[in-house]
Amino acid sequence: MYHIIVPIDFSEESIKGLELAILIAKKIDCEIQMVYVQKKSHDYNPGTRDGEHKFAEKKFKDIVNAYQPLLPKTVKLGYIIKSGRIYREVVNQAESFEESFIVASTHGASGFEQFFIGSNAFKIVLATSRPVITLQGNKLPHSIKKIVLPLDITIDTRQKVPFTSDLAKWFGAEVHVVTVTAYKTDDAVKKLNSYSAQVCEYLNSKGIKNTTEMLVGANYTDIILEYATKVNASMISIMTEQSVDVSNFVLGSFAQQMLNKSTIPVVCMNPKELRV
Repeated sequence: MYHIIVPIDFSEESIKGLELAILIAKKIDCEIQMVYVQKKSHDYNPGTRDGEHKFAEKKFKDIVNAYQPLLPKTVKLGYIIKSGRIYREVVNQAESFEESFIVASTHGASGFEQFFIGSNAFKIVLATSRPVITLQGNKLPHSIKKIVLPLDITIDTRQKVPFTSDLAKWFGAEVHVVTVTAYKTDDAVKKLNSYSAQVCEYLNSKGIKNTTEMLVGANYTDIILEYATKVNASMISIMTEQSVDVSNFVLGSFAQQMLNKSTIPVVCMNPKELRV
């Protein structure tokens, strides 16, 4: 059984992350666990910490009362209040379960805003091998009908395929296998076509509808987002590190750009050998 971990800071944006988790939870056998993390303080002030804990407990109970009725009876909506570094506690909670993934808003009104924006956006992804689904802003998909799955020439690019195929299977979604390259050289095209064929064969074996497209451009983020918008994609699935050229390096890594720019939910996975 999957456990869906949802970081919550009680902002409107973080609740959108919960609503995306609920959208997925309606399709699978799972449990949703919301996580609030109290920051550790060097100042011993039990009154303040107790007050924060009671506040969080009350807010969580209100959320459970509001959202539990929207879920199937088999899906439990629970919560836990922890103390420590936010990203580490969220990851520890996810990894305490055999099967789990994290769903989070990338913008929060309080603690999570600093946590997710900029270079800190990678902390949660780089610290876990579990999939992380991010949502920016208030645009929540009504369903997941099309998933864009970019492939580049790196070995790691295919690690995201199994979880992406699970998502597609749950929703009956179509997967758009999109190969991306800065230069359309013979070697790059040959390797990309090989990767694409392998992925499509895997998806076909799972009974998942798929289509292919090759995109050429210097900035992968821009061409993928342009394509995803054109086909009205519900989700984009990426690795934290794709092949990076000079233009991407100057602007920040591919994954960082994608998390900052995309208004479409992003499935982000960290290559296993890069986990910190």
